[in-house]
Amino acid sequence: MKIKVLQHSPAEHAPNRRGDPMPTSRNLDPNIHPFARARERMRALNAVKMERMFSKPFVGSLDGHVDAVEVLARKPQSLSAVASASWDGEIIVHDAPQRRHLLRLPGAHKGKVSGLCWADGDRLLSCGVDRNVKLWDTRTSSDADGDMDVDAGPSEGRKPLGVFPGKFAFNAIDHHRTDPIFATASSIVQVWDETKSTPISNLTHSTSTETISALRFNLSESSVLASVGSDRTFMLYDIRTGKAERRVVMQLRANALAWSPTFPTSVLLASEDHNLYTFDIRKLSSPTQIYKGHVAAAMSCDWSPTGTEFVSGGWDRTVRIWKEGIGRQPEVYHTKRMQRVTSSIYTADARFVLTGSDDGNVRIWKARASDRLGVVTTREKAAMEYRDSLRERWKMDSEIGKVSRSRRIPKPVYKASQLKHTMLEARRVKEERRQKHKRGGESKPKAERKKIVLTEHS
Repeated sequence: MKIKVLQHSPAEHAPNRRGDPMPTSRNLDPNIHPFARARERMRALNAVKMERMFSKPFVGSLDGHVDAVEVLARKPQSLSAVASASWDGEIIVHDAPQRRHLLRLPGAHKGKVSGLCWADGDRLLSCGVDRNVKLWDTRTSSDADGDMDVDAGPSEGRKPLGVFPGKFAFNAIDHHRTDPIFATASSIVQVWDETKSTPISNLTHSTSTETISALRFNLSESSVLASVGSDRTFMLYDIRTGKAERRVVMQLRANALAWSPTFPTSVLLASEDHNLYTFDIRKLSSPTQIYKGHVAAAMSCDWSPTGTEFVSGGWDRTVRIWKEGIGRQPEVYHTKRMQRVTSSIYTADARFVLTGSDDGNVRIWKARASDRLGVVTTREKAAMEYRDSLRERWKMDSEIGKVSRSRRIPKPVYKASQLKHTMLEARRVKEERRQKHKRGGESKPKAERKKIVLTEHS
């Protein structure tokens, strides 16, 4: 008699090693799991609710200033050192993780410090309305290699390594990425050599009469310099030829600019018309993207080192974090005591954002509001990645999308956004009626991106 039996290998149903979990077998046939989709949607809803529940972005503040913080500068090749300067002429170098002062320079300038940038190594450049550019050695006696200048003195009474006098009050400064030269912004753009006390070249346009408010060297092609001015212009210079190459006149002036760290031809502008714009310098006739959210002038901007996000600070007392290429619904940070945000930067690891405001505080925020600080185990990391994938997959669901988009903002900001929406809607309706009653073919409606740039000169 022949008998048929089912044979199973015991090794398939036992752990491979001692301590491993028991293996489980699952049948993935969808007919056996009719509620799998509903179960996954509920997990996605819980995940997005948990994200909003644990969104506490404020980490702490770096104290020390008694006046408005105008500029912030992140030290290259460092995760912790950040320099800040205020309107009373004081410069402080902070250790952000420890929240302590590495260096303090009271009275570094007479009046407002309007520009701050790091040169190579531990040297710091600053400029102010006292018409001076000063070069500082930020090393202390504890971290010097024994060759520190003895004239530098203690932190409180330290003297600058060099002073570069100018004829005009300076508004901004930036250092070349590799060469010992730097550029300053005043009524003209001047290029300086660290070994000379006078500028080596003056950069200006033949038809330009503006005051330059901000300038930046390109991160890839470091001989290219960009600036924005008070007469609504955005200009590109080449320090090799010593002249302005491109000049663009916009509807309203830009207050700050930042080059993308991953796409060398992309530049970000923070404008007085509440918006931010990204331009491709190969085609300056229109912006590649418009970012709308602020209800007052955007005063500062900075890219994340990854190039996928950027932060902006506004006159509306909010900090907003944007996804590159997505012009709406940014992350909004605010506190009760924070005043107008005049400076904002990312840390070198892209995990935190630092902002300086009119109330004299430098605040530290998480780049992702719901991120957990501290050590994260492998199991917790896997769970967070699974929740992220669920939110991304179900983001088009109406209920999940509503929870994900919900933000609590201050009442004045909310009222201002409502008023702004009403005004823009009235303007849109008026333009539609005007087009409707015009003679056929008299004029064509213009896309919004085409309205930003008024003229372009080369």
